[in-house]
Amino acid sequence: MDKKTHAFQAEVKQILHLVTHSLYSNKEIFLRELVSNASDACDKLRFEALDQAALYEDAPNLEVRVFFDAEAKTLTIRDNGIGMSADEAVAHLGTIAKSGTREFMARLEGDQKKDANLIGQFGVGFYSGFIVADRITVESRRAGLPADQGVRWSSEGTGDFEVEAIHKASRGTDVILHLRDGEEDFLSTWRLKSIISKYSDHISLPILMQKESWDAEAGKQVKSEDEWESVNKASALWARSKSEVTQEEYDSFYKQISYDTEAPLAHTHNRVEGRSEYTQLLYIPAKAPFDLWNRDKRGGVKLYVKRVFIMDDAESLMPVYLRFVKGVIDSADLPLNVSRELLQESRDVKAIREGSTKRVLSMLEALANSEDAAERDKYAAFWKDFGQVLKEGIGEDHQNQERLAKLCRFASTQAEEGVSFADYVARMKESQEAIYYISADSLAAAKNSPQLEIFRKKGIEVLLLTDRVDEWMLSHLYEFEGKPLQSVAKGAVDLGTLQDEEEKKKVEQAAEAFKPVLERLKEALKDRAKDVRVTTRLVDSPACVVVEQGDMSPHLTRLLKQAGQSAPVSLPTLEVNPEHALVKKLDGSTHFEDLAQVLFDQALLAEGGQLDDPAAYVRRVNALLLG
Repeated sequence: MDKKTHAFQAEVKQILHLVTHSLYSNKEIFLRELVSNASDACDKLRFEALDQAALYEDAPNLEVRVFFDAEAKTLTIRDNGIGMSADEAVAHLGTIAKSGTREFMARLEGDQKKDANLIGQFGVGFYSGFIVADRITVESRRAGLPADQGVRWSSEGTGDFEVEAIHKASRGTDVILHLRDGEEDFLSTWRLKSIISKYSDHISLPILMQKESWDAEAGKQVKSEDEWESVNKASALWARSKSEVTQEEYDSFYKQISYDTEAPLAHTHNRVEGRSEYTQLLYIPAKAPFDLWNRDKRGGVKLYVKRVFIMDDAESLMPVYLRFVKGVIDSADLPLNVSRELLQESRDVKAIREGSTKRVLSMLEALANSEDAAERDKYAAFWKDFGQVLKEGIGEDHQNQERLAKLCRFASTQAEEGVSFADYVARMKESQEAIYYISADSLAAAKNSPQLEIFRKKGIEVLLLTDRVDEWMLSHLYEFEGKPLQSVAKGAVDLGTLQDEEEKKKVEQAAEAFKPVLERLKEALKDRAKDVRVTTRLVDSPACVVVEQGDMSPHLTRLLKQAGQSAPVSLPTLEVNPEHALVKKLDGSTHFEDLAQVLFDQALLAEGGQLDDPAAYVRRVNALLLG
């Protein structure tokens, strides 16, 4: 093939400018990206060679070599992985962020197609080389092709690139960076070693560099042409003993796999033995990612089998409510060509999932229950960012429901935040039988709800639930340590022995005396209220609306409607306070109908509801004010 010039696709000139000037804040990142690409190419070869051992040719040992030529100002990253054909070089290197994986998968058939998911990507990372280079040359030959079908790809990263056929005896790829002026710092063995150690130490295949020795006559270090040495530990970080790994290494690895700029909140590193053997290195981020609320997004756990990379984001290894967890699981039991169907059905995978879930919950429990205030503060920060997602597990993971309930934190009438169910139970009144809560659209609406008045008067703590997921969570969580969860906005209030006989007798007498007015109210509100009764829960407010125990709460009804879903229609019950001046005014009023409607509307508004006819409410209030 003669040398041909091709134009980049998709406005690559502008995108390359963005990549090389804005994508990376640290120049040395380019070496991490190129070494990772080289490692991925070796992983891809290892995978294809499961069925075609001949692809190894005469070089079964996979490796990456990094070397430089100070005089020519070139830096080369060489791998003996899968390599590229001429067509692949044009397709993969001529389009920004184009992965060879899609075509790689398309060539596979049947179950293999699923096995190869996301093994190695040759994407934006390649173009990071232009951060330090004014020209990049790629020489490659795909494994299995003859030596005369090598390809050379070359570009200055502007508007076009050149492709020509070359003779290449060995399979794999050489990425040759022609360094721009001012980047000579990367033509140093010590500098390159330090970067590789920092970013790529965990890569499980050797990264080799030429040995150097002191030449007394020349007065400088001289590279050996024939001797190469490994400059990384050539073992996955998770495969090393915990005692050998520093916190800095753990944090650096987390940043590499998560693309986070902050250190993780916590991590766990364990080797699990038994029916299933696997190693887990799992991290909890310090901050919530932007896509945390996307339940369709796969998790952040990478699956390896015997240190061979199998797939990214293996959702079968972690429940959806723990989708924020990042890390690596390396199994010794799963087959190398594991498919997604096998992942979903395998008993070993189920054991890994259950074990990893429990390990993450143990991490969170250690933070939440620590005697160290700083650790508890970490958990408080975690809960603020991830609490709503963790609550999803109450309904999805019955096996761990009790542990998750203990990790939940809420606001209450006694504290702005951080109240656990255990805290609440410890502060319960001596004869209190239930855990009381109220759900609302906001903390202010919950705190100021009229339905809390009797509880405040009695000094009974009430949990204030304001997250959208709370109502759904409570449809699965009915009690905590034998104490039933009771909404203060459902059913008649029965405080048992917390309400003395004199109070109960007073309410009964008021209800009897107020009976004629109640009957008129029921008639006036027959289309809006299921019932009207004298309240036992109000102290300062004239009225409130409640629903019966089996009915859906108004708060959940509103959430469903906002989400465009249908909600069962159930009329609320109006409770009135016969001691309130506005309610007393009803008896004998010439504006009884208007007062009844206004009383109901105000009770709806106080509870956070919306009026079906706000204009009618305004007219009635104006008429009463003028009258």
